[in-house]
Amino acid sequence: MLYDVIIVGGGPAATAAAVYTARKQLKTLVITESFGGQSIVSDDIQNWIGEQHISGFDLAKKFEEHVRSFGDIVEIKSPEKAIKISAIKCERAGFSCDFEVETELGNRYEGKSIIMTAGARRRKLGIPGEEAFNGKGVAYCSTCDAPLFSGKVVAVVGGGNAGLEAIIDLLPYATKTYLLIRGDSLKGDESTQNEIKKNPKVEIIFNAITDEIKGISMVTGLLYHDAVTNEKKELAIGGIFVEIGSVPNSEIVKDLVKIDAFGQIVVDKFSATSYSGIFAAGDITDDPFKQNNISAGDGVKAALSAYGYLLQLKKRSPATEKQ
Repeated sequence: MLYDVIIVGGGPAATAAAVYTARKQLKTLVITESFGGQSIVSDDIQNWIGEQHISGFDLAKKFEEHVRSFGDIVEIKSPEKAIKISAIKCERAGFSCDFEVETELGNRYEGKSIIMTAGARRRKLGIPGEEAFNGKGVAYCSTCDAPLFSGKVVAVVGGGNAGLEAIIDLLPYATKTYLLIRGDSLKGDESTQNEIKKNPKVEIIFNAITDEIKGISMVTGLLYHDAVTNEKKELAIGGIFVEIGSVPNSEIVKDLVKIDAFGQIVVDKFSATSYSGIFAAGDITDDPFKQNNISAGDGVKAALSAYGYLLQLKKRSPATEKQ
């Protein structure tokens, strides 16, 4: 089988892209380990447009149901993980294929274009309790989850812009916020630093090395030690935001497309990468705003751009030609 478009990923960008390639009658393959993206661990998403409240699990179900609703025009391989993308040249039934996607199951799929929507994985602290309380007080997106911590004492780990912005997001909700910094100084924008430093609801703790997250059914505390004195301390908190960056899942195309210093795929305003025929959308790209709604919009853009690319090269599939 030769596909018009192979979409790698299962989050909002992948779902939106698949919906639009299907509507354009492009034979589409979606390869993903699971649907939902990073938000699948969220108990209550409040900023997905059209839904005042929805869990990550329910949103993932809607993603998959929508993609599957198009029938044979969209084929889904899940759970399956893409591990390598290669540029190839071949002919199949009068149509040219340019890419091959290999998966961990040993399967190989050929396509005329690629849309990378594999997202990113949050950089983790790697301490005891982090995985156990993920979604139960441990959060990685203040824009998404800050309202859930209304009236609580919380901690933010990370002294860069991400950490500072998390503090700003939490100010209207948390009664008190601790900001834990590994070093002896903040590294974010000075204007944001000044705003945080003067707020009585914020306490900055320098030279803090996090050791363990405590809790029962939800987070109740954070253990850390002073990097200078080695003194061990504990904070009584109801939540912790880990804001130490993310790692884009771009490894499988790093030898084909331009990648920035942070591992993000560089795209233009059409969601096109530096390699003709490969498009990208969502958290895997250098778009500065990592949000579900933005990822979905960029997925639509990538799909329409891929459609335009296929039309230009007259690589439309038989399914398209019948329309």
